[in-house]
Amino acid sequence: MDKSGDKLNRLWIKLKLRHKNQFMFIGEYQHNIDQKGRLAVPAKFRAILTKGAVVTKGLDDCLSLYTKEEWGKLAPKLAGLPLAKANARAFARLMLAGAMDLEIDKQGRLLIPDYLRQYAGMKKKVVITGLYNRLEIWDEAKWNKYKQGTETKSSDIAEALGELGV
Repeated sequence: MDKSGDKLNRLWIKLKLRHKNQFMFIGEYQHNIDQKGRLAVPAKFRAILTKGAVVTKGLDDCLSLYTKEEWGKLAPKLAGLPLAKANARAFARLMLAGAMDLEIDKQGRLLIPDYLRQYAGMKKKVVITGLYNRLEIWDEAKWNKYKQGTETKSSDIAEALGELGV
């Protein structure tokens, strides 16, 4: 094999290995929060979260849960938003000041802080949704209302996203 063919083969192997190590959060899962604020993580995601996680205030009245690695990519971007812009300051405060480090326990649960459960209006029943690089945690009633509204407008949303190349 010539040098260019060997180089392409090595690149292909690297891409295959990198792909095997990637993960993605997808799906929708119903769970309950216990009286102490503990939430069971879907079994298929527990191994991904063993190195810890960060939960923060999300948009649309939900919580966003990131792996430490993903949070490590996002937090510097938030911290780097322009201080002179009020909306940038407000968004950085929402995400950064609202964030909390979490560790998964031996039963595969995360302890969601009370202030975050209150922010998202969570009662007992919650829905965990996978959104590729993060999970969102919703009060079940709020999720169902949000999902119904979004599904009703799906054609309009798709058309608008078509302009963005999606």
